[in-house]
Amino acid sequence: RTLYLFIYFSVVDEVQSLLICSQQPFIALAGDDVILPCHLEPATNTRFWKVVWTKPDLDPKYIHVHQAGLNISDTGQYWCLLPPILTEVPVQLIVGSVSTPVMEVISNISGTLDLQCESKGWYPEPELLWLDAEGKILSAGPTETVRGPDDLHTVSSRVTVEKRHSNNITCRVQQRNINQTRETQIHVPSGNVSEK
Repeated sequence: RTLYLFIYFSVVDEVQSLLICSQQPFIALAGDDVILPCHLEPATNTRFWKVVWTKPDLDPKYIHVHQAGLNISDTGQYWCLLPPILTEVPVQLIVGSVSTPVMEVISNISGTLDLQCESKGWYPEPELLWLDAEGKILSAGPTETVRGPDDLHTVSSRVTVEKRHSNNITCRVQQRNINQTRETQIHVPSGNVSEK
């Protein structure tokens, strides 16, 4: 997927203004449209001023009003530069990528069930948790993480659960930096198994 980046600059009326941009990072998912705002306080008439946006790790580093980028490579710090007042201000953009985990039954013998959960295409690297019906974290095998050539992460893990009583087991994959969570649930009755 492609992240399209739209940047705007707002102005209105008079002299000696400060260039203001958000100090909080902007968070977006790959494929989203993003607006990185900056403005002058107090508002100033800049009809004939030059406004420049740059991203230092690009070559060339200069960005125009519209920049079409590729996937997570748009993550980084952008600078809004206003040459008439010799000021530049940074804006941080964090681009994430997520996917829904897939769960499967690996083995179903002697009163226990072995489950595997895998989720591909995450950025930044997420964590994987197994939860029981009450939302308590289950003890499971270590989470394996593979980072692909596209910098996207695949995480997988296995857990063994007992079939003594009916239970819902959830595989949750989450990334706190981009505030994203995806999960899949499976119902484990005494006999059969069904995925939700």
